[in-house]
Amino acid sequence: MSGPTAFDRDTAVTPLGAGAFAARSSPDWNAPFGANGGYMASIVIRAMEAELADSARPARSITLHYLRPPQAGELNLEVTVERAGRNLTTLSARVLQSERVCILALGAFSGDFPEAERFTAPMPQVAPPEAIEPWKVRPEQPPIAHRIEFRGAIGPLPYTGADEALTGGWMRMEDPQPLDAAALALYADAWLPAAFTRLTGPLAAPTIDLTIHFRDPAAALLVPPGDAVLGVFRSDYAAGGFVEEDGELWSPDGVLLAHCRQLALLQPLA
Repeated sequence: MSGPTAFDRDTAVTPLGAGAFAARSSPDWNAPFGANGGYMASIVIRAMEAELADSARPARSITLHYLRPPQAGELNLEVTVERAGRNLTTLSARVLQSERVCILALGAFSGDFPEAERFTAPMPQVAPPEAIEPWKVRPEQPPIAHRIEFRGAIGPLPYTGADEALTGGWMRMEDPQPLDAAALALYADAWLPAAFTRLTGPLAAPTIDLTIHFRDPAAALLVPPGDAVLGVFRSDYAAGGFVEEDGELWSPDGVLLAHCRQLALLQPLA
């Protein structure tokens, strides 16, 4: 690649010293009701990586709680190394806007540990991305839909009143992007919620918390930047206005790159 991509620029952080960072929330990655949760996770990961400054310890896990949606514009991040062990470092982060806390996060960064066992379930059998037409993007769709190409490959269409909340397919940013932890965090929350397949009309689904486990950072970085990622998302339980969603992100050659789980609200549109 010849230079930074739009995603690189829009997730960049500027160190201010003593664990403080400045960043900017770009409206170009907004979901229907504000900043996309995965996009905000990408900015937090960039700040944690910068504070850690150790490429031998890639991101392994991050959990974010979304207290209030940040608006487009300037952000401040406060990152703390909570513990640095021989193999694993734990960091915390606070995202603030106008001195109000928007996001609280915890992250674990580590190299590989000795393997006692290795096993994995197979990737779902789906058609390759080149065999599937991308979803057409309408002008009224949110900005993030114009930044990522989506090709549906799994489950019913949204708002079809289906019997299961299962969905997924291939995702690829408009600019070729290396599959680092920040890119995977974006993909973890970019697809339409799985619960939407059971609905017959749109609802709001803001994220309350999001956890991402990065399963094979080395394999992720070997995926060519222009390749698509397969996302699979499912929900099994909705009650009390909340819904959970579990997801997987796979490389084109069948390597599990990340697991994700989130709790979201499922509410009528205001």
